[in-house]
Order: sequence, then structure tokens, then C-alpha cells
Amino acid sequence: MGFNLILWCHHPNLVLSVLVLFSCSFCLFSANDEVGTGEGETFTVSSFRYPATRLRPFDLRYIRVDLPPWFSALSIALNSDVDLDVSRIERVPMSTLPIICFRDGSPPLPDALNTSLKDSATSGINDLDVERCFPMQKNITMKLTNNQISPGVWYIGLFNGIGPTRTQSKMIIRGPSFSFIANISVEACTNSMMRGDFCNSSVYPLSCAESDVSNALEAKMNKSMLESLVTCKSNFEAFCVHEGMPNFFSLDIMNVAEEIIITAANIRFNVSRSNDISLMCFVRHGAMPSVTSNDYNINIAKGPLVIHSPLIGRWYISIVPVNLTKTQDNSVRVCYSVESQVLQCPLGKAGPNCTMDSYLLQTFVRRGSTPFESYYLPVVGGASYDSANFPLEPLLDDSSYSGEPDNIWTYFLLNIPRGAAGGNIHIQLSSDMKISYEVYARFGGLPSLDSWDYYYANKTRRSDPSMFFTLYDSSDNKVNFYIMYAREGTWGIGLRHLNTSSDSMKGLTIMSISLERCPKRCSSHGECKFSFDASGLTSYSFCSCDRNHGGFDCSIEIVTHQGHVRQSIFLIVSNAAAILPAYWALRKKALAEWVLYTSSGISSGLYHACDVGTWCALNYNVLQFMDFWLSFMAVISTFLYLATIDEVLKRAIHTAVAILTALMAATKATRSSNVILVIVIGALGLFIGWLIEISTKYRSLSFSIGISFNFSHCNEL
Repeated sequence: MGFNLILWCHHPNLVLSVLVLFSCSFCLFSANDEVGTGEGETFTVSSFRYPATRLRPFDLRYIRVDLPPWFSALSIALNSDVDLDVSRIERVPMSTLPIICFRDGSPPLPDALNTSLKDSATSGINDLDVERCFPMQKNITMKLTNNQISPGVWYIGLFNGIGPTRTQSKMIIRGPSFSFIANISVEACTNSMMRGDFCNSSVYPLSCAESDVSNALEAKMNKSMLESLVTCKSNFEAFCVHEGMPNFFSLDIMNVAEEIIITAANIRFNVSRSNDISLMCFVRHGAMPSVTSNDYNINIAKGPLVIHSPLIGRWYISIVPVNLTKTQDNSVRVCYSVESQVLQCPLGKAGPNCTMDSYLLQTFVRRGSTPFESYYLPVVGGASYDSANFPLEPLLDDSSYSGEPDNIWTYFLLNIPRGAAGGNIHIQLSSDMKISYEVYARFGGLPSLDSWDYYYANKTRRSDPSMFFTLYDSSDNKVNFYIMYAREGTWGIGLRHLNTSSDSMKGLTIMSISLERCPKRCSSHGECKFSFDASGLTSYSFCSCDRNHGGFDCSIEIVTHQGHVRQSIFLIVSNAAAILPAYWALRKKALAEWVLYTSSGISSGLYHACDVGTWCALNYNVLQFMDFWLSFMAVISTFLYLATIDEVLKRAIHTAVAILTALMAATKATRSSNVILVIVIGALGLFIGWLIEISTKYRSLSFSIGISFNFSHCNEL
């Protein structure tokens, strides 16, 4: 963005000219003979249909989508039974709001977003360089091209309510549910050299080969420190194109590199002219560049483009010739050739002039039932492999301090394995003196003061607080933070030295880097659990908090200790109300009802005592079953007691009701419909008893009238 602003400030007319020419050139370029025979042809790389899935309150579901580097478009079709008016979204509580989120590289966490959810998914999908969330709708259909999103792994998250209470354990979960069906397909261009929205833009790959280090173009680079220099060129010696006609190139960076140098050589007109030539170069990582969407831009005719610490992956380059002098000669073309150089440092070195230390961290898998938990240790350096901690000072030799005092770094490289994007990177530093390091982290490359994803400098200078960067300790001698749901692939961790004096090196600094499932072990207020996305390819972890806490790490106190005590006392003591019906039944000598009321009160008190975490006399499920079953039986038995029917019928109805209520209590006892069903069963028993009583009285009355009539008739005879 900074390059764009600088270019706009210094050359506004040039940018406007390029914007007009660049947008108009796509129509001309699609009809150019150089496009090739594969224009507009695509094939399906993958197509998945996810069956109907119901999300209960506070449920979530992740869907992983893999986009290969040669993909052309991602098509998503979601059908749900959500009936939500986006224009009235402010009236819907966040705890019941169904939303859909998109994130590049790892599962989304909508609780971390502070943005509004007013936009619909179809209207706000154009900017997906960061996580975006939208209200769930009945039908969502979208098609995202390789000009909008970059290849790699994308995650779609569907949530039925968000907020701190999402992870809080609840005795009874009530709220609206919704179901969805998803169809996701990925298409790619048939011709591997084609890109663009319609596979109508040729992309020329730059073929690479090692060359002599002495040929490095960057004069400032200390060539004696370079391990290798890779020169990449197109198979075509020169390109001759009209003004405003873009050519696209691709360059693959397979490993951590120091810098990329992109140059244009042999720049000339195809006819004799004396005008100056401007070649605008736009570069973008992972997606096709344009005037408005690019990572770097420069007039490459005036000098090379140097990209320091480039990200691993595929880079796309667009070069557009611009001649600001108007001409009527349509035969005039600009000719040029493209070359790039990838400079790499020796093993164990990195940074400017390859003077900084770099260490590859080895993964040590922790034993246990939780997948992908591990810690990282440097391959060299005297660290104990039995512990996740390693000292920093033995890794810092004298060569590290040969540069500028305020620009000395030590780098660590680690890898997050495939399928572990639902884990969290945990970084800790502790020292017996004041810590003299700043920590920077970057995915896909080495961090610097200008390029980083997350960083911690001190208490006041750090990454914006969010759920993806969670700081727990921030003292002078201890730093402790998590990078939530880290992307799978290569991560670079950089330590910037703040003070390299001899006094600062006397202290011992211990560092640990690990991949953990739940941050801070759910703050000792919950249980760490894990699950898999809909495809089964990625595991993700989450905290299931207790009744009093919530949040992604169970650190948010939802119910205070005093409130918990009051709630516990009320829930447990309130069951003493069973004494009243039990005393009434005993006075009426209804011993069966007395036993039922007493047992129901006692079991309910024990169940709530266990539910609030006070004491569990039996297994939680057993106590829950006994509480609900005896409560159901107590309600229905009351109705049956009021019915004046024969005891034989009462025992038969009791037996049938006991079987039915046991099934209800054993299968989804907490559903609200059970209350209505129990009342209906009890009222039905009372109604049947009333019918039997009326029928019995009617037959007795008819029998008595018949006998009286017969006696009268006999007397007359």
C-alpha cells in the first residue's frame, strides 16, 4: 500500500494513464493471437457436496477448501433454512445470530472481529485478504476467481451464535437451530499457462537456473556471503507489445530467500523513436496483480524492483508499457526482456547481507491423545531434548553483532504440518534480567520491522489485541503469548536485539516455542477438546468451559464467585420444596406418592449439586436421568392420584408411564417439549380416569333403573 501511495503522490498522471490502459487492454489481450488455443477452457479439480447438517445453538462447523496454484475459480452454493432480514441485523443478539466466515490459511474465529455484520455475503465478498464474516442467509451463491483470492487452503466457518457464552457449559441449551447444505467446486484452467477470470490471460513462467554469484545485480549485497544466486528468465528472448498491453509472468519461490531482483533489459521501440519509455511493473503474491491490487509497483525502466525477504509461494508479475507521448502510429511497439534473480544466504545465515544467524527448529512430538501437539528446538545449541525450553545466549555468537547495533536479528524457522491449522503457536521468553529482545513472527518468510504478521516489543508496542494474538504475560523478565490457529506451512520467528552491550549478555534468557491445542490449557476453567472439519482433513481445538466461565480460553468470568454461591444455594435448597407434597402424601397415607416425591427432591438436589460443581454423589449422567425421570413420574402420578379409578387400572397406567418417561429421560431429557408431553400424559390419564368414572356411574345408574322397573312390573302382576 505504501508503494501505491508514493507512486500516486509523485506520478498521479502516470497512474491514471496506466489504470485506463490496463483496464482497456484485457479486451484487446483476449483477442491477441499470442493467447493460445486453451483460451476460456476449464476443468473441475474437485467437487464436494456436504449433506444436510443441523447446527444447534452455539454449534459450529468448518469446511476446508484446497485451491491449487493453477486454480481459476471457486464456486460456493449454500442453502439453509435461515430466515434472516439483513437490514434488521442489529436487533438480533450476537448469541443467536447465524453467521458465515471465510479465512485464508486457518479456521476463522468470529469472536475476534470488531467489525459490523451489515453486509451480505454476496455483496461484501470482494475483499477476502483478511477474515470476513457475514450474516447467514437462506441462499448464498458466489464465484471467486484467482484475481480475488490466492491459492492455498481456505476455511469456511458456519456459526450459530458467537460471544463469550459460546464456550460456556450449560445445563439446558435452548435456542433456534438451522440446517444447511453446501456444494463447493474448484475449477482450473485447462492450459497451465492461462490465468484470469476467464482463463484468457497468458502467464509466462520464468525458468530458473543457478548462476555465478558474481553476477548479482544488487551492488549493496555482500556477494561473498551468498550461497547461491538463481537467475530466472522467460523462454522468449523479447516481448514486443503495444502501449498499455500487459504481459504476465510467474515466479516460484520454494524456500526462504533473502531477496528477489526483477529487471527489464533490452528496452527499445521496434521503430526508431526518441521518446522515453515507461514500463510499469506490478507484482503480487499468490494472485494476479493489477493497478489497484498489487503488493509492489515501480517503473522498471528506470531501475530494478527489489523485494526483501519475499514470501514462499508463487509470485505474479505484470509489465505494462506506457508512453505518455501521444502518437498516431499504431505500428509502434515496445520491446523488452524480463529477468529475475533470487538471492539465498548460506545455511545458518539470513537477514541483510546474510550476516544474521538463522536456526532451523526441529519438531518434537509430544506423547498423548491430542493430535499435533509438539515443541520446537534448534538442531544445534546444547538444548535438552527432554524439555521445550532452550537458552538463547549459546546461540548468539560474535558474528551476530557485526552489523548496526539497532538492526541485529536472530531468526528461527519452524513448520506447522498439514492438518494442524487448528493449533496455536505458543512463544515464551523468560530471563533473570530484563528481556532485551523484541519478537516478530511472519508466515511464509522472515520478519522485519516493515514486514510482519504479529509482533511484541513491550507493554505498549505490540500487535493489535485480537483473538489471533493473545498476550498473557508482559513483564520486564517474562513474555508469554499465543498465535491462535496458526496457518500450516513455514513460519519465521525473528528476535530483534535491543541492547548488545556486554552487561546485557550476562543474563540468561530461556525461550520456548510449541504447538499447543488450547491456549493456557483453558485457564484451568474448562476442558480442552478437539474435533475435525467437515472434510476430516484438519483437526481444530476448542475449550469447553465450566458453568462460570466463557471465551475461547475460558478466561472470561461470566458468573462471579458470589453469584455462583448464590446460584448453587438457590438450586440445591429450592429442592426442599418437595417436602410439602411429600408431607401431604404421607398425611393421606399415599405411601407410593410419598416415596416418589421424596426421592424426586433428593435426586434433584444431588443433581444440581453436581451440576454446579459442588459435589457429585454419582455419575453426572446417572444423576441427570434420575432427576428428570422422577420429576416426570411425580407430575403424572399426581394426575393419576386425583383420578378416582380402580387401583388395578392405576397400577397398569403407572407401569406404562414409567416405561415411557424412562425413555424420555434417557433420550434428550432436557428438551423443552418433554415438559408439555408430561403434562399432556398426566392430563390424559386424568381424563381417561374421569371417563371411566362417568362410564361406571352411568352403568350403575342404568342398572338401578332397570331393577326398579322390573320390581314394579312384578307387583302389578
